[in-house]
Amino acid sequence: MDFEQENTVWVIGHKNPDTDSICAAIAYANLQNQIGDTVYEPKRAGNLNEETKFVLRKFEAAVPAYVDDVRTQVKDIAFRRTVGVNSNISLKKAWELMSTSKVVTLPIVGDKNELVGLIVNGDIAKSYMDVLDRGILADARTPYRNMIETLNGTVLVGNEHGRFTKGKVILAANSLPMMEESIEQDDLVIIGDRESMQRCALKHNASCMVICGGTQVAKDIMAEAEDKECVVISTPYDPFTVSRLITQSMPIKKFMKRNNLVKFETEYFVDDVREVMSKVRHRDFPILDPDGNYVGMISRRNLLNMQKKRVVLVDHNEKQQAVHGISNADIVGIIDHHKIGSLETPVPVMFRNQPVGCTSTIIYQMYLENGVEISKKMAGLMCSAIISDTLLFRSPTCTEMDKQAAMKLAQIAQIDMERYADEMFRAGSNFQAKTTEEICYQDFKTFTIDKFQFGVSQISAMSRDELEEVKRRILPYLETIMSERKLQMVFVMLTDIYNESSEVICMGDGADEALIRAFRKQKVNDGYRLRGVVSRKKQLIPELLDALQYVIHKTEIQ
Repeated sequence: MDFEQENTVWVIGHKNPDTDSICAAIAYANLQNQIGDTVYEPKRAGNLNEETKFVLRKFEAAVPAYVDDVRTQVKDIAFRRTVGVNSNISLKKAWELMSTSKVVTLPIVGDKNELVGLIVNGDIAKSYMDVLDRGILADARTPYRNMIETLNGTVLVGNEHGRFTKGKVILAANSLPMMEESIEQDDLVIIGDRESMQRCALKHNASCMVICGGTQVAKDIMAEAEDKECVVISTPYDPFTVSRLITQSMPIKKFMKRNNLVKFETEYFVDDVREVMSKVRHRDFPILDPDGNYVGMISRRNLLNMQKKRVVLVDHNEKQQAVHGISNADIVGIIDHHKIGSLETPVPVMFRNQPVGCTSTIIYQMYLENGVEISKKMAGLMCSAIISDTLLFRSPTCTEMDKQAAMKLAQIAQIDMERYADEMFRAGSNFQAKTTEEICYQDFKTFTIDKFQFGVSQISAMSRDELEEVKRRILPYLETIMSERKLQMVFVMLTDIYNESSEVICMGDGADEALIRAFRKQKVNDGYRLRGVVSRKKQLIPELLDALQYVIHKTEIQ
C-alpha cells in the first residue's frame, strides 16, 4: 500500500487459510467496493489448500495476494519525492538545488535511476578547502559546460561537451615573463584582454583560455586556438571572481559519497528503519524500490507521519491466528463466527460476530442488507465456503441460516450442491501430491490458555482409508510441529466427512490426559476415536479447553 493509496483497506483471513477465510475476504472486499469510495483489497496470510484452489478455479476468481506482515513499511510514509541528480552537475548547481529545495542532501543517480551516491552540503563546503590544489579541476575531469554555467560564459572556440582533464589552473599575471615561467602545456589559463598573454597561452599549448570581462577576442587568435584545439570561453566576470568561482564548476562525482551508503527500501518495516536511524546520525536517507531504483528521501521527521495499514479481519479474532504485525496495523473491522478472542483495538471498530457455521453466511446477509446484487462468481465462492465450513451441513456448527444462505447462493451460482460438494471435498482430500508439512498446516490454528499454547490441525477426507495413510505420515511429524511453533501440545483432528466422525492424535506432556478427561475415551492405535465429532470449533475446542485448564492447574501444583 503506497502512501498515495492511503484510502485502501486490506481484507484478510487467518494464517493457514481455509476456504471460508479466502472466500470471505474476496466477497467482503467486493461488497465494500460497490457501496463506498474506499478501495478494499482481499489478501491471504498463507498458502491455499487444494480445496480452496479448486473453488477459485471453478469460479474463475483471482488468488488474493500473499501478505506475511502488516506492520507499517517505508512505502506507507509520506516521504519526500526528491528528484535524483546526475553526477556531472557542478558543485554550484548542487548548492543551488539544496538551497531552493531546502535540503542538505542530494541523491545522485545513474542513467537508469539507480542510486550511485550522495552529497551533503558539508561535502561542498569541504571542496572549497582544496582550492590551493591547482590541479583539482583536471583531477575532477570538469566538463567545460559546467564552467560555462558557473561563469555565465559563452564558448567562442571548441567543444563545450569536452572535459578539462590535464594541467593546472593559473591566473595570468600582469607580467608576461612571470607567465612564461608558470604556464605549461594543457593548463587552463584565466586571462584578461591583453593579446600578448593570450598568444603566450597558445604558444605553450594551453588546453583552455577563460577570457574575462567580456573582452572581444581577435579573429586570428581564435583561429590559432581552433587550430591548436584550445577551448576559449568568454565570461563577463573579472579575473578575481572567475578564480573564485571556477572551482565550483567541478562535478559532484568528485566529492560524493559512494560506499557504505545507509539506504532503505520501500518494503522495509518502519520499526527496523527507526532502529538504524537511532544509530546513524544522518539527517536524510535515500529510499529505493524493490528493483534498486531511487524513489525519494526520508528523515526522522517523516516517521511522525506514518500511515498504518488499514485492515479488516475475517474468519478470526485471535491475535495468534492473525497475520504477523497485526498489533501495529489499524484494524477497522472484524467479521467472524468464532468465540471472541484475544485481539484488542485502541478505538471502537465495526465488529460483527454471529453464532453461525461460516463467516460467508454473515457476508451473504450483508449483501442483502445493502441491497447489492450477488454475481454468479460471488455466490459460488460464498456457497463453497459454507459447504466447506459446515461439511455440507453435517457439522453441529451449522445453523438454519447457513442452510438457507447456501441454497440461495447455489441457485445463483447454478450448482448442484451435493454433486459439487463431493467434487470439492475430493479435491481437498487429494494428499498424494502434498508434503507432510502442507497437510498438517493446511488448516492449523493456535490457541492460548494464559501463557500455555497448543495447536490444533483439522484434516478432512472422504474415507477412512485416506485418513489412515495421512495418520501414518503425520505421527512422526508431530514433534517437528511442536518445535517449529514453540507449542506445549499439538492435536491433529482427522475427520471422516461422510461417516461424521474424527480420530484425534496428539503429542505433548499432558495431551493424552486432556483428551481422556475431555471425551472419556481410551487411545486405540495411537489415536482417540470420536464418533459424531466433526467440528473443531464447537465440539473439540470447548471440551479440550476445560480439560486443559485442569491438566495445567494440576501440573502447576505439582
